[in-house]
Amino acid sequence: MSAFPGENHDHQRCIDDALGEAERLCLQRGRRLTPLRRRVLELIWESHQPVKAYDLLARLRQGSASAAPPTVYRTLDFLMAERFVHRLASINAYVGCGHPEHSHNGQFLICRYCHRVAELDDHSIEAALDQRAGDLGFVQLEQTVEIEGICPRCRARLDGDNAPTSME
Repeated sequence: MSAFPGENHDHQRCIDDALGEAERLCLQRGRRLTPLRRRVLELIWESHQPVKAYDLLARLRQGSASAAPPTVYRTLDFLMAERFVHRLASINAYVGCGHPEHSHNGQFLICRYCHRVAELDDHSIEAALDQRAGDLGFVQLEQTVEIEGICPRCRARLDGDNAPTSME
């Protein structure tokens, strides 16, 4: 099974599942999923591509002229604290978390061409890095692995085109 969604992927189901899980977990945790928090989470889940904060701001302003950068960043802080999204430092963007029910470090495959992202959440990778860091006397506080490469869909296009100028 591929970590990247296939051509017949029901993306609306991803969005609905993510929002439903966020509502359930907020209720369980005694947290509020305000309309703004819900909308930002929905915008992040609209694709399997990372979203930058200022792109979120622009989208929010389409519906409300009052959206401001501090509001977006506070909302993103909440969503990260509740484990509903991850921040990809290498590209300064955010993606939805497929496993918000438990705390975990992420490993992310980022396609260089279409920019889709797949979250691995592989405990053996996490443990190996933690062990090696410990062997060196280093205590990890946070661990995010970002791997840039080519997703299966773009790889198939590359194999078919041999020399693409760009990918969408």
